[in-house]
Amino acid sequence: MKFKDYYQTLGVKPTANLDEIKKAYRKLAHQYHPDVSKDPKGEEKFKEVAEAYSTLKDPEKRAAYDELGRHPAGQEFRPPPNWGNQSSGSANGNSQGYSFDDIDLSDLFASFSGGKQQGQRAPTAGQDYELSTEISLEDAYTGTTAELNFTVQEQNQQGQIKRVPHTFKTRIPKGITDGQKMLLRGKGGKGFNGGRDGNLYLTVNFIPHRLFRAKHHDLLIDLPLSPWEAGLGATVKVPTLSGAVNLKIPAGTSSGQKLRIAKRGMPKKNEEFGDLFAVTQIVLPPKLSEQEEALFKELSQISTFDPRLHFE
Repeated sequence: MKFKDYYQTLGVKPTANLDEIKKAYRKLAHQYHPDVSKDPKGEEKFKEVAEAYSTLKDPEKRAAYDELGRHPAGQEFRPPPNWGNQSSGSANGNSQGYSFDDIDLSDLFASFSGGKQQGQRAPTAGQDYELSTEISLEDAYTGTTAELNFTVQEQNQQGQIKRVPHTFKTRIPKGITDGQKMLLRGKGGKGFNGGRDGNLYLTVNFIPHRLFRAKHHDLLIDLPLSPWEAGLGATVKVPTLSGAVNLKIPAGTSSGQKLRIAKRGMPKKNEEFGDLFAVTQIVLPPKLSEQEEALFKELSQISTFDPRLHFE
């Protein structure tokens, strides 16, 4: 039997605690995952990392592994006499009656506990996946259905790992916010040998809208105003996701002010709504008529207003 250094595979010390082992596994599993790794041996390394973690995370298997002692990786070795007796109850010096001549270390530890037969692997949970999808602001306002397409790892009857297409539709409820993650239980990779299916973590992003900007459940819209609307006050129509509304502009409104339109933002899960904020922008005509230019000149001569007074 060839020795496999599981601690070296995970890059941890033999004294590492369970949290350190889990942290190392998660980092390496993400690094070598076939869907993200560009390493030609990424899938092989991914399996090695999973095998090492499967043994070292289990206190009984780890204790039995530590009894094997330290050997160079790949070196032929035989377990010491009576190895595994405390765990398996064997009296012949081999754990669960094994002959160690033609067995792989991973097979041995996969069936170390629970009375499994040689070569039968323990249940393994399916891989968790992270995906993202984009939806329009209008769809987020009403709720929508998204079709997800990705590949997952599955195991065939011979125990070989293959990647297969996976497609399904999921409901995205109204009230979701930009960048929010949804947990879809059991929608990840298939479990092996009766293990549970993995989960899917779906990040929902909003497609940029031509008018609105989302901030949690509130919306913002830039509201252009003419100088006379801002100065004298006015009532203007403002679009919302549920239809236009009339908004009163107070006299003397400055550029950059936020005018609140209550409950015209995005829906919340409790049937309430966020607010819509109109951000004022004072806009001049692209070209002044003679009369407009004359009026501005007259205003400049009679007005004592100095917008830069605070500079002094």
